[in-house]
Amino acid sequence: MKNNFCDRGIIFDMDGTLWDSSKQVAVSWNLAIRESGAADLLLTEADIQRVMGMTMEAIADELFGMLSKEERMKLLSYCCQVENDYLRKNGGRLYEGVEETLSILKEKYPLFIVSNCQAGYIEAFLDYYRFGHYFRDIECYGNNLQQKSENIRLIVRRNHLKGAVYVGDIEADYRASKEAGVDFIHAAYGFGKISDRVKEVSDFRELASAAFFQGE
Repeated sequence: MKNNFCDRGIIFDMDGTLWDSSKQVAVSWNLAIRESGAADLLLTEADIQRVMGMTMEAIADELFGMLSKEERMKLLSYCCQVENDYLRKNGGRLYEGVEETLSILKEKYPLFIVSNCQAGYIEAFLDYYRFGHYFRDIECYGNNLQQKSENIRLIVRRNHLKGAVYVGDIEADYRASKEAGVDFIHAAYGFGKISDRVKEVSDFRELASAAFFQGE
């Protein structure tokens, strides 16, 4: 199919939008915590879900607040290293219909990912599922220490997009999309609710038939 909308793209959040890796992240972080001996702490899946979408520094403050700033950032770095390796080998819980829906959307729009995750996290996702060919570009907080709104703007600029929509699941995603000047669709099956009335989908597969831009 001819790409009729190559100047308008869809940018996806990761956690709570494309997949739920919270169980696997908790397992990998507990492994890292035990190996490091830095804290007497056992994280749960709920602990990880609570902080998903935060920047890495904010996550360290929330989960490792009993440690000094230097100690918690060192532990965070090690957790992220172990996590990336673990997810590259084990994956997470992919939402129903993600690959078939991405395949449909790719025929009409360029696709992107922007996340507040650490460097290597998106790549681990793409490597495990072999999804790299679906996405034209990716960006994350861990690469450049920029907030999500700025990374959305960065994706728009460097891919010469005339329009974009961000698909995310939490209020912070909605705020970032507004700050970046792009449209928003709420992944209502994910981890959060949105305070304003916005377009939403209750299943990832609904995106295959969603109208992303005015005039469609």
